[in-house]
Amino acid sequence: MTLEKPMLDRTGLRGPRRLLQRIRDLMAQQDQAQARLDRLTRIIAEETGSDVCSIYLVLPSGALELSATHGLKAEAVHSLRLARDEGLVGLVAQRARPLSVEDAPAHPRFAYKPETGEEPFKSFVGVPVLRGGRLVGVLTAQSKSARPSTEEEIETLQTVAMLLAEIVASGELIRAEAFSDLELRASGPERYAGAALAPGIAMGVAVVHEPHVAPARMIAEDAEAEEVRLDSAIADLRRGLDELLESGRAPIGTPSRDVLDAYRMFAHDRGWTGQLREAVRSGLTAEAAVERVRNEHRARLMKAREAHFRERLHDLEDLANRLLRHLAGPDAVRALADLPPNAILVARSIGPAELMELDRSRLAGLATEEGSATSHAAIVAKALGIPMVGQVEGALDRVEDGDTLIIDGEFGILHVRPGEEVLTAYAERMEGLSRANLAYAARRDEPAVTADGVAMELSMNAGLLIEMPRLAETGAAGVGLFRTEFQFMISHTLPRVPAQIEMYKAVLKAAGGRPVVFRTLDLGGDKVTRFIPEMREPNPALGWRALRMGLDRPALTRYQLRALVRASAGQGLKVLFPMVADIGELSRARDLLYTELELARRHGHGVPERVETGLMIETPAVAFAPEPYLALCDFAAVGANDLMQYFFAADRQNPQVAQRYDVLNPAPLALLQSVREACDAAGKPVSVCGEMAGKPLEACVLAGLGYRRLSMSAASIGPVKAALAECDAGRLGTWLAGEIATKRPDTDKSLRHKLIAAAQEAGISSRLVDNRAAF
Repeated sequence: MTLEKPMLDRTGLRGPRRLLQRIRDLMAQQDQAQARLDRLTRIIAEETGSDVCSIYLVLPSGALELSATHGLKAEAVHSLRLARDEGLVGLVAQRARPLSVEDAPAHPRFAYKPETGEEPFKSFVGVPVLRGGRLVGVLTAQSKSARPSTEEEIETLQTVAMLLAEIVASGELIRAEAFSDLELRASGPERYAGAALAPGIAMGVAVVHEPHVAPARMIAEDAEAEEVRLDSAIADLRRGLDELLESGRAPIGTPSRDVLDAYRMFAHDRGWTGQLREAVRSGLTAEAAVERVRNEHRARLMKAREAHFRERLHDLEDLANRLLRHLAGPDAVRALADLPPNAILVARSIGPAELMELDRSRLAGLATEEGSATSHAAIVAKALGIPMVGQVEGALDRVEDGDTLIIDGEFGILHVRPGEEVLTAYAERMEGLSRANLAYAARRDEPAVTADGVAMELSMNAGLLIEMPRLAETGAAGVGLFRTEFQFMISHTLPRVPAQIEMYKAVLKAAGGRPVVFRTLDLGGDKVTRFIPEMREPNPALGWRALRMGLDRPALTRYQLRALVRASAGQGLKVLFPMVADIGELSRARDLLYTELELARRHGHGVPERVETGLMIETPAVAFAPEPYLALCDFAAVGANDLMQYFFAADRQNPQVAQRYDVLNPAPLALLQSVREACDAAGKPVSVCGEMAGKPLEACVLAGLGYRRLSMSAASIGPVKAALAECDAGRLGTWLAGEIATKRPDTDKSLRHKLIAAAQEAGISSRLVDNRAAF
């Protein structure tokens, strides 16, 4: 395949631009779909100097069908189908990136298909046809001579492939009736099971977040004019980010400025803008250039294992979407800001800056094809109380603006165009939740007390400043766990000491005198930052994370402790150290804190009136023998999430094993009871934080085990307080002690079903403990 060297034809257009012009002329003709597709392969072959050009499209089954060709046998069209991993075409599909082979028959992945008549052809080049980062098909070119392909040749085919993807999706070149296997539009009800990223249920109308470029707007008539349009839109994009930074809108504490500063940095990146201009100069419109560059970044970065690379992809996605709206004009920019009531945003991903700009009074929920519980958008959505479901792969191509959607953030389900039965069931469920929330709000200021008069202290977990107003909304006793790493996770650079001081001061001020427990950085594992290289560890949950990382990087820990000491001047300071597994780790961490206290005094800075150090009990090494550790601290907190995953040797981030254990098994309950007894004996107050403390049934069990302090998400405080009010902690504790002591073999080792069955006897209303069913 030899591209013609830059030479002018009678129209004055050069090679790649002339190819795009010919494709545009073809689209304007009214031939039958197959005839137009066949002519397309002939045009590509002629303009690239290839002997063969073929188009393979992905069928619903996942197979690749030869849908058009110039140079291979015509009878193979629509009869030849390849598996996604078969042959060189399958290799392109599998890798989702271009492949160039000088001598194709000699390649180990070559699959000879005699029905195609491809014996005389040697060189092979294939590029994926991607739409939204997903494979639509494969475009290939072959030549009789064995030779390498140039970078320019591959880039030209990539441009054509990007154009082909949009044409296929729109039906402008390939009509649906001609390719009945390719379902391009959807109209019936669909259900997607994904990941629950932020709790809650929402019913509303779809707003598709990712703009797609219509094929008619992909080939430029005037390349110079398109470059002017592109430069103008980039300037508008940068100006808009500057205005957002200066406006102070949608603050989430200090991290918001870090996020927006980073976005401004990306918007000025010369590499990104240079790629956009090169794509325009090849003959594409400004919109198509953005789409092409976005596709290339997405296909490359989606395969990256490192989480910080995937987060960079989300940043670039956000910028590309913004730029497309600026290219579409002021009305498109305003459209996203002017959401319809009860809008449910559907996106591949969304950046935290974009989310902060949306009208929260109209945004009912979020559904994304990517994302995890620790993604930046999920963190912000939880803080804002917006239901969010992630990992609903394929939804973006099946949802249309205005479709009725239901987001189930409890079970990670997205319903698209639901039927009447589903709508009715969710409406009843939402009405029940609304009544329950009103009842919880009515008892907000009442103390948390069990039915037999045991006083409980319910605190709130938080990680962002924007969550702090929920202290007053829920009547929480304080912040039992402030996850300081969130500030670091949504920042593109290491937050400096002054920024950290400002953040911690704001948190303490927002607490209004209520106690706040600051947990030191718990980074590593599934929590990564851009400024600490992610390590590929065989068992990340057991690896270099939390305090282990903090002690190996003492400057990082000292900066944070320095900020906490100065922010708490004249007040109380509670510092909680996570992931302790050795007595020396706790001792060294305390020494770093005392060093910073002494440093502050020496330099004349204010210091806290009192300092309390806490131990997070979340490793079996500490849980089974906590006494020496308790002697070195003032309070303790049981990190039930990590402790239980280590107890059962089941990674809670792995869906294949996360549901294989139940914390209401007698064995872990016996361990939790022994930890509470050790803390009582040492005279050290102990709390339980994490998901276990925030579930009504589990919270009652913890009360029965003797725990009196629980810390949970803000949304859990109302249901837990209501459940405790109906729980006789003494009777439940006696029953649990008997079950734990019996140690008899049982088919179902969990006590959950027995507890639900005995709810009346234990004083727990069944409506608070029954397993809920997802629709």
